Amino acid sequence: MAMNAELSSAATLPSIPVRRREIFGWAMYDFANSSYTTVVISLVYSGFFTSQIVPAGSELRDTYWSIAMVCSTLLALVLSPLVGVLCDYGGHKKRYLAAATITCALATAALYFAAPGEVWLAIALLTASNCAYMIGEAFCGSFLTDLATKKTMGVISGLGWGLGYFGGLASLLVVQAAITADPGQDLAGYVAQNQASMVMIGLFYAAAALPTFVLVRERSRPAPGFEDAPLRRLIGVAATELKNTYALVRRFPTLFRFLLAFMVYTAGLEVVIKFIGIYATGELSMSTGDLISMFLILQVSAAIGALAFGFLETRLGAKRTVGLTIVWWIVGILAMFFIHQLAAIFAADVVSVFFVIALIAGAGIGSIQSSSRTVVGLLAPPGRSAQVFGFWGMFMRLAVILAMTFGPVADALDSRRLALLLVLGFFVVGGLMLSRVPIDEAIAEGRAAEG
Repeated sequence: MAMNAELSSAATLPSIPVRRREIFGWAMYDFANSSYTTVVISLVYSGFFTSQIVPAGSELRDTYWSIAMVCSTLLALVLSPLVGVLCDYGGHKKRYLAAATITCALATAALYFAAPGEVWLAIALLTASNCAYMIGEAFCGSFLTDLATKKTMGVISGLGWGLGYFGGLASLLVVQAAITADPGQDLAGYVAQNQASMVMIGLFYAAAALPTFVLVRERSRPAPGFEDAPLRRLIGVAATELKNTYALVRRFPTLFRFLLAFMVYTAGLEVVIKFIGIYATGELSMSTGDLISMFLILQVSAAIGALAFGFLETRLGAKRTVGLTIVWWIVGILAMFFIHQLAAIFAADVVSVFFVIALIAGAGIGSIQSSSRTVVGLLAPPGRSAQVFGFWGMFMRLAVILAMTFGPVADALDSRRLALLLVLGFFVVGGLMLSRVPIDEAIAEGRAAEG
């Protein structure tokens, strides 16, 4: 309670009117950091890593990628409580955001030096860049309450989401123009172009983020008594806040049970996000141009799906909508598993069938995340939403770690197709766990208590 009292009395800089250019500047950070997730994590470098950076003949092609994702996620998980304290108590959020941005951009550009066979150098750089990306995302999100009211928060957050889509597309087009060599005919040129593209993405990220630092004004300052607080004291506060959060969840078991189910079915979604580029290039021999087309299909279908399922959510409720999207993904994963049979039935090439599957299954990407977030918001105790959503973010990180078992499983089976059964298991088990959580009853009890 003492910590909350200190925070509640924390002063901010005198009220400064928010200008439209600040909102644009804040949203541009989503434009900037989408270049990293789209090109490095999801679509381009992931496939290059497993096909060229991992030593030829290695039986751990996907396991190495999983190691990089797990290490970066664990590091971000450990640092997350400290990041929250820095946002709430330390002030100077722009300074911390700048540090995270520079770290991610430099580590991404430094992938240029990771030559084929230098897998541990690449893993170290991926760990640094991906961790910095996740931390930067948290710092950026903390500005939203400074720039928006409860009435405008959804619109402003949506603006960032929309610009993020264009940032991912723009960065993909840059990479497409840079990577022109055919690895089958000019392997050395292909490798050199992929390495150079990482420098381009590092520069793209840093340059596109500049409007955020130029246009957004710093409105935070340290909480009273924390003006010159040493890092050791902030770490102590972070540990106390984390302990309080765990105590909160123990008081609300329905919330904790939902978060466990959320972690399991989100692991299935995280496999799709983190391995789609590897699967598409390694199993289906898709080119960079094909990847860009797939990205467009996924983005459009995700946007349409989010709207459609959002419409259903108002009628079915958040829990039923989450359950429906889980079933949607189960069908999508089964379609991927039987993709060659489907191609034969419809007399079509495998890549075309994969595009259709991406169009249909992709509709569940935004909806499952949005509906899950709604459930968390409905279950959050009054006045504790920030704590609960911080814990929700922690379970998202745990879901990533769970999802990265896909790499070792695929290597052990020597088949990414068979490893899709693991993904199917995540969705099935997560759906069964969700079905046993009395979400509607907990929400009703909460509303009755408030009344």
